[in-house]
Parts: sequence; C-alpha cells; structure tokens
Amino acid sequence: MKGERDVNRSWKRLTSLSIGLVVLASGLSACSTDNSNSASTGNNNAAEAGEPSGDAGSKEPVTLRLTNWGSPKEIETYQKAIDRFEETHPGVTVKYESIPTDYDTKLTTMVAGNQEPDVAMLESATIAFPLAEQGKLVNLQTMLDSDSEFHADQLLPNTSYFIEPGHIIGLASNIETFSLYYNVDLFKEAGLQPPPSKAEEAWTWDQFVETAKKLTIDQSGKNATDPDFDPSKIRQFGVSGANGWWGSWSNFIYSNGGDFVSADGKTFALNQPEAVEALQKVADLINIHHVAPSPVQSKNVPGTNVALQTRKVAMVIDGQWANFDLSSTDVNYDVAPLPVLKEPVTTVVNGMFSIFKSTKHPKESWELVKALLDPEGTLELHHKGLWMPALKNWYEDEALIAKWTADSKGRKPGYRDAVINMALSHGHQTPTGYVKNFNKIMDIVNPALDKVWLGQQTAEAAMNGIAAKAQAQVQGRRDIQ
Repeated sequence: MKGERDVNRSWKRLTSLSIGLVVLASGLSACSTDNSNSASTGNNNAAEAGEPSGDAGSKEPVTLRLTNWGSPKEIETYQKAIDRFEETHPGVTVKYESIPTDYDTKLTTMVAGNQEPDVAMLESATIAFPLAEQGKLVNLQTMLDSDSEFHADQLLPNTSYFIEPGHIIGLASNIETFSLYYNVDLFKEAGLQPPPSKAEEAWTWDQFVETAKKLTIDQSGKNATDPDFDPSKIRQFGVSGANGWWGSWSNFIYSNGGDFVSADGKTFALNQPEAVEALQKVADLINIHHVAPSPVQSKNVPGTNVALQTRKVAMVIDGQWANFDLSSTDVNYDVAPLPVLKEPVTTVVNGMFSIFKSTKHPKESWELVKALLDPEGTLELHHKGLWMPALKNWYEDEALIAKWTADSKGRKPGYRDAVINMALSHGHQTPTGYVKNFNKIMDIVNPALDKVWLGQQTAEAAMNGIAAKAQAQVQGRRDIQ
C-alpha cells in the first residue's frame, strides 16, 4: 500500500470512478523452481483434499513462497509474522516477496510460466475468481473441514470468499469497514451534538443531512440552512465521501434494502427503487443540499486526515484504515456508524490469502495461511489503526479487544461501537465477493453514475438508461447455487 493504503487503493481501482471495491488490483512478482505447475496429479489431489504432502511426515526441509503487496511498514510487519511462523514450524522456510505494483499482471505471468507461489494475497474480482474458475486455487473448505483446531465459525462474517457455496477460494486476513469520521472541535464550535456511536442510535438520513447543512459554511460565514448561503463559495463542507464517494455509496444501497443484482442473481438491481433512492440521496448531498463537494470540487478537497485537520470538511465517510493516518495528526476526531436509511450497514472489504493447487506442500501452506490470519502475528498494525483482525473472538473477548485497541491513538472513544460492533453485527460483504462478472457490470454503471453525481441525470433515469446493457452482463451470484 502506498499513500492512501492498499485497501483504499484497491477499492478505487475496482470500478472506474465511483465505487471501486476491490477489483482493478495491484502488483506481484516472483519465481521459484521449488514450486511449479509441473507438480504431479497426486500432489494436486493432496492440495485439494487438504492432505499432508509427501514431505510433511519427513525430515526434509520445506520452502514455501508467499507473495503479496504492501508499504514498507506492512512488509516489515508481515516479515515479523513470517519469522514467528518459522520459529513454530521447524524445517519450513518462507520466501516472502512483496510487490507494490502491477499485481495482477505479474501474478498472471507467473501462472502462465508455471511459477506461481504456494500462498498469495489476492483481490477478488479481477484475479482471484478468474484463477479459481481456471481450477488454480485450493478449496479451503476442505482444509477447514479437516482441521481439528481451526474452524469456519472462528472467522469474522463476510471475510470468506466463495466461488460457490462450499467452495472457499480465499480467506481475509486484515479487515476494513466504512464509518463516519468527524472533527470533534467543529461540532463543539457549532453547538451541535456529535453523531451517536451505537448502531441502534445511529443518525437517520434526515438527521445526517440537517447536521451536514449546519456544518457547511460559505466564505461569509453562513451555513447551508441560511437562505443567503452561497453554494458557489464554500469554505467548509459538511461532509465528503473519500475520493469522490468511490467506496461509500454501496453502503447506503445495502442500508436501504437494495443490491447490485436480485436475490436470485438473475436481474440487474441498481435500477430498482431501493437502490435508486439511495443513489439519489447521495447525489442530492452534492446538487440539492450543497453539503458535499461536487466531482469538480473534490479535486481540491484533500484526503480524510488533511480534510478534517484543515477544517475543509467536518465529516468524512471513509474506510477503517483512515485511523492509521489520522492517528499521526493532532486533529481531534472521532468515529460513528454511517447514517441509516432502513438498517445500519457497513461494507466489509479486504484482500484474501489463497493457496495454489500446484503447491507441493499443501499442509504447510495451510499452516502459513492460518499464521497470517492470526492477529498476534500482525498486531502492531492492528493496534496502530491500519487493520482489523480476521478472527471473530478478537471482536468479542475483552482481553483480545484490548490488545489491538487499548492505548491506541488510532482507536477513538466511539470506535468500539461504531467500528468493532458494526463489523461484527452489521457487516455486508463487498459486491466483488458475490456478484459474478462485477467489473463488466460496473463498466456500464459507472459512466451513468458520473452524470448522477454531476446533477445531469436523476439516479432513476441514469440506471434505467443502462439497465438493458447491464442486464446483458448479469451472470448470477456466487452465494447461491
């Protein structure tokens, strides 16, 4: 990850402009003669069944290749986790390569050259599912079923990626969700109550809009409730969606009972009333209420930490990773659940760890995946605010919660309710995890949404206008048979 954090980057690249969950990936490269697609059919069957490899019961040393991406700090943290794994698994060495750019391209090249790693971090739509459809990835359900110590119910909900029910292709290690970040001092100065931190008390959409109006100030000091307010000369916006709402609007579709495709996976659903209403409400923040920057104005609005610190924006809808950068500033901020339309929701996004079928060491690869899922191994970045754990008991056990939140500048007073409890009880999987052919659907949707954000079309007209083309790309859902 660079700058805006890797999951941030992944979401932006997922779709051309507006949503971008975890799709137009990143970069990976490596090669090794220890691991190749020349592995025998017997080894491939062992990997699929989750059985020990031939080396597992011998004294022969085992070398695993692990590839992922990351900032220097993340690389350092992963290396510590690997060192910890090697200490507890004598005879197993992990060759770790972290490549920050061209992730999909380089991994595809490795696969084509029969040089794929044993274990890799993947993003869902552009690389993981295509590889799984080619039969390249181990079904991790078989590993879970045969493991007496590690079970699926230990994982946080919405963090297992299924190509179909019963067939898991990847497990998330570092979790991210969406929340409402706000400058505490700006609320105090305006005489406003901050947003509640508990999901059951979260703002309604109307409460959110009314507060955003009072926090949107023009150059003459008037707020957006004043009839003389000048929307062309705004010095402080009430709210912004990080990077132009790219990772925000799906939360409100889910909150309103909508979806990208129908429950049976047969029908494009962004033109349905629930989705259209949510999209229009987001657009109205820009074009009707004038409390959020337009796509043009967004170019001059800095990222979350700078926006809140410089008072360019009073509230920002952003991913959990924003805590990492915010905690290094002196801004007095806190976090709350997203405003609610019908139900409280936060979208869960993350990269996944997968095992290639070509591995000669499926048992050891599975042990490595489990070690990478263990928050103890990467605790430093959980504590600093960048990541959230993948294991459910780290959201439920007070002692474990304290390990990654106590005395952390990246965990504010509202964090426990607004982020931890939201992820545990109100999470929704990213659409890249269950909507088949997601990228091609969004290639049609995004240009139409651009017109909605610009106020050139209503959400209903825009989505109805592309419904037929989008419908032609609908191929079903991965969460149903």
